[in-house]
Amino acid sequence: MSFRHTFRVFESRNYSLFFYGQLISRIGMWMQRTAVIWVVYTLTHSVFLVGLTTFAEQFPSFLLSPAGGIVADRYDRYKVLMATQLVSAVQAVALTLVYHYSANPLWGLLGLSVLLGLANAYDVPSRQAMVNDIVLNKEDLAGAIAMNSSLNNLSRLVGPALSGIVLARYGATACFIANAVSFVAVIICLTLMKFPQRQMTRRGKNAWADFRDGLAYTRSQKEISRILLVLGLICLFVATYNTLQPFYARDVFKGNAATYGFINAATGIGALTATLFLASQKKSGQLKRILFVNLIILGFGLMIMSQTTILPVYLFLCFVCGFGTMSALPICNTVVQTVSAEHMRGRVVGFFAMAAFGTLPLGSVLVGWLAKMISPQTCTLLQGVVCLLIAGTFYRFLKTDYKRSL
Repeated sequence: MSFRHTFRVFESRNYSLFFYGQLISRIGMWMQRTAVIWVVYTLTHSVFLVGLTTFAEQFPSFLLSPAGGIVADRYDRYKVLMATQLVSAVQAVALTLVYHYSANPLWGLLGLSVLLGLANAYDVPSRQAMVNDIVLNKEDLAGAIAMNSSLNNLSRLVGPALSGIVLARYGATACFIANAVSFVAVIICLTLMKFPQRQMTRRGKNAWADFRDGLAYTRSQKEISRILLVLGLICLFVATYNTLQPFYARDVFKGNAATYGFINAATGIGALTATLFLASQKKSGQLKRILFVNLIILGFGLMIMSQTTILPVYLFLCFVCGFGTMSALPICNTVVQTVSAEHMRGRVVGFFAMAAFGTLPLGSVLVGWLAKMISPQTCTLLQGVVCLLIAGTFYRFLKTDYKRSL
């Protein structure tokens, strides 16, 4: 793999500040998310309630990400991002207080997870679309998008690993405090950045008209609409296999919070490896073909994982499945952002967030319910089969290169 062109984007002071600030914040977010899931499972021993917790955090993205995309097109993305970071910081502080002082924190955790989901619905479209604003050399855009995905996956690696250690030694309260403090870094970095002026979308139309225009544009662009459909199906039926990981950590391998942290870390290593591999690709037009191969790997990986009772083997399969799952997000994100027109990009990214992060909570609830009905192992097996069916159904679409419109 060659990274000579990939890391060229860090020559931009704005992008470097954006990357490192978001990295610290996302590590804190993953520490909090891992701790919340572990706390819910240890309190209830219910994979359904774990799925419900994920649903509570991420379902607002399904409802409001298109609205977040409209806001990203109509308003200053810097101000939107600053506002969402402040709301998320307040949520982290409130979560710390609720968990530390409440005798029965479950419903407080669920309610504050909804608040975080509301902030993310507006944060993700502006944050993703902002990459186009701060990367002036459009030849670096694909690499910047891939590095942005590697940011998320690096935080997915480091955050749960740290959370597992901190949970075992200091408890969940320390994880929640760490997330609250992490927002200081991202707010400082945003303050130091200098954003170029961009042409704002005229506000003559109302928000509903903007939504219809964005939806019509997304549906008319077959490259965008089909890649979003593939992504939505993956996130709804396949990517939610990690909802069952607390069950494997505690009940199959008889482990503790540290075991759960190792499982998340192995998944994160696979995810980070996937995005670095994608960032090193010279011919980004072949990304859809890579996605097809990775879906095949993911499908078989999940099927084998469902029957595994040896922890080291399970950790290796977590790496494999993390590689296959998380490659879908940067590939689809790159296609969406490079094909979409500038004046529609925020809204299209809003639909991307809806397809990715909005369907995940629905899938988490579905997986939690199904695992209760047929056992978590059988559920994981079925997810592997569905993944192979998705790859086969979209084979003709995924084998063709996409066309840029930078």
